[in-house]
Amino acid sequence: MGLVSIEMCYDELDSFQDLKQRETEEEFAGNDHRVSTSEINKQSFKEINKVAGPTNSASDSRNWTDCCSDASDSPSKRVSSPASRASNRQGVLPRQVSQIYDELLQIYQKLQCETAAQQEFAEELQKRERFLAEREELLFRHESALNKIKGVREEVLTRFQILKEQHDAEVEHLTEVLKERNKESRRLRSSFDALKELNDSLKKQLNEVSEENRKLEVQAKRVQARLDNLQRKYEFMTIQRLKGNPHAAHEAKSLKQEKVPVSKPYKVPLNGQVYELLTVFMDWISDHHLSKLKHEESGMDGEKALPTFASQRNDIQQKCVKLLPVMTEQLQWMPFVNAKLHEPFVKFIYWSLRQLDAGTQHSTMTSTLRRLGEDIFKGVVTKGLQDNSFEHSVESKPKTAAFFKSSSLPLRFLSTLIVLKTVTQADHLAQAFDSLCLDLKADEGKNLFLECQAVPVVLSHLKVSSKGLLSSAIDSLLQMTVESRFLQPFLEVCSCSLFFRTCSVLLRGPKLDLHILEKLSIILQKLSKIKSNKKLFELFTVHLMLQEIQRTTHPEHAFLCINLNSTLFNLGLTKCNSLAASANP
Repeated sequence: MGLVSIEMCYDELDSFQDLKQRETEEEFAGNDHRVSTSEINKQSFKEINKVAGPTNSASDSRNWTDCCSDASDSPSKRVSSPASRASNRQGVLPRQVSQIYDELLQIYQKLQCETAAQQEFAEELQKRERFLAEREELLFRHESALNKIKGVREEVLTRFQILKEQHDAEVEHLTEVLKERNKESRRLRSSFDALKELNDSLKKQLNEVSEENRKLEVQAKRVQARLDNLQRKYEFMTIQRLKGNPHAAHEAKSLKQEKVPVSKPYKVPLNGQVYELLTVFMDWISDHHLSKLKHEESGMDGEKALPTFASQRNDIQQKCVKLLPVMTEQLQWMPFVNAKLHEPFVKFIYWSLRQLDAGTQHSTMTSTLRRLGEDIFKGVVTKGLQDNSFEHSVESKPKTAAFFKSSSLPLRFLSTLIVLKTVTQADHLAQAFDSLCLDLKADEGKNLFLECQAVPVVLSHLKVSSKGLLSSAIDSLLQMTVESRFLQPFLEVCSCSLFFRTCSVLLRGPKLDLHILEKLSIILQKLSKIKSNKKLFELFTVHLMLQEIQRTTHPEHAFLCINLNSTLFNLGLTKCNSLAASANP
């Protein structure tokens, strides 16, 4: 029975120990999150077994001694009641369990401390790992920055090398330039020295010449004094010789009196009526003689003028050639003359120029005409004269005479035509045509255009070679084609061989501008309405050129097509239905 009880005690103790071991294992498994802590738990369990082994053996030995002592007791004690055995069992087991529990609790606390230490160590390792990762990233950044710096350094070195080469080249170039400048300065210095020597020699020569001049002046004074003495002696001898002849003495006396006023000429005062009288004569000559140019410009068949008329025209041209230089010089005095007298003067100049159109004297007066055109275009600015011998002294204030820029329309119009006749500068001619187009917008300008017979002046600029002025010249003619009372006289003036010859040459020119062709077609369309002009169209083959232009013109240029069809219809070269078809494309 004793052995059975001992075995039962051992069985219960083992079962309790197994229960505690399972509880501790579950706690260790719940707290352990890493492999290292599990290994530590295994080691701790081994220590528990080592500690529990001696305690179990000690308790077994104690139980064994107790059992032996119980066995050696009296039979009365051995035969005890079950209640006493139970009480003994209850007294032995709690003490052992509490001891084991205390030991296990100590082991658990140690394990908790070690677990906390391991967790702190793991956190420290994580911090170190993060720190090392940051350091590694920083090192990578530094490495990339160093690589960039190396690349920039190489680029800077290449740039520096290029700049150094450029600097060396510039230094070399500047050195060569400096050498050239030094050579030039030495050459200039040598030439300056030579000039200085020459100047010194010239100064010496000048001093010598001045000395000789002074001597000659003294000698001239002596000769003059001697000559005066000889004259007095001659007069005295003449008087002595002529005392016996009173008639000869009277002639000598009158001759002496005539010599006196020659030495001091008398200055005639200014008289404004003289200029007025001259301008009246100029007006009369211009209107009744110089403006008669119809015979040479309006002939349709280009017939030669009569011999008497040709001789008269040659005489007039020769007189104009003599007068124009004088008139050009007189322009400088126009600021001192009344502005109302400028118009007849400029009008006389204009008609004199028109007389030279058909002559050969025009080429011999190039410089005179150029100066005349410049003075008319720019005007004349002259300072007034101050002379006490005049009855009416003129103030010395600057005075001007404006011709091309005058506010008077007739004077400005005549000046514009003179500029177109004499000036060759393109900018001056462009300004002249602009002024002409503005003046032709007024009826007075159109009337002056017809009175001045300005069509030949404008036609002289209708050339393919002068492309810049071609459009302006046609614009001035186009202003005259506006519906007004001056349209029919203008068309009659244009109905001449000169106009159609100019148009024929212009239409034969290569690559004529479309806008110019349209403007010219307007004028030709209006001229085609005059039946007598059909001969001129046929004489200069203008109608054939218009037909060719009509054939090659693109249908999109409707305005030009309409004008060409209308012109050809008026000439009887097309039918009415073709004109209507072109008008309604």
